Parts: sequence; C-alpha cells; structure tokens
Amino acid sequence: MPKGYIIGHVKVTDPEGYPEYVRRDTPILESHGGRFIVRGGASQTPEGEEMGRHVVIEFDTYEAAQAAYNDPAYQEVAEIRRRCAISTLILVEGV
Repeated sequence: MPKGYIIGHVKVTDPEGYPEYVRRDTPILESHGGRFIVRGGASQTPEGEEMGRHVVIEFDTYEAAQAAYNDPAYQEVAEIRRRCAISTLILVEGV
C-alpha cells in the first residue's frame, strides 16, 4: 500500500504567533502516524514563488494523511496557521 504525505509550503507572516501552531499541530499529526521528514531548514527556490518554510510529513498510507488533515482537532489548530502564514498544503500518495 502506498505511503501518504502532507507537503506544506509556508510563508510566515506572524513570526510571533506561528510557533503556537507548530507546538499544537505536532502531537495531532503524530497521533495519526505522521513522521516529519522535512520541517523548515535551509532551502532554495530556483523556480516559482519563495515560501520560506517547507514541511513534508510521511504517513503509512494516503488515507492516514487524509485522516490527519481532516481531524477536527487539526482543523482547529490549522486556524492559527491560516492567521499567521500564507500556505499551500498538498496531500499526495507516494510510491
């Protein structure tokens, strides 16, 4: 069964408020089996818009990634991200 991933590209607009999102989203995503493969760190954007922060979370299945994103507890915490950043999140099935 293919793995699932949540990929996020984030431009933080409120650096004081954003850490609360990171603190609160981690246990929720990990409770669904999520493993952070990439979370911030050095990056380059040779093409496209620079977002500044990139996140890749691996799950055992695509369905687990969907369940994590759709978890009401995560959606509540995601409101912090939506207030403190411009972001694109992608759910994708891996190989």
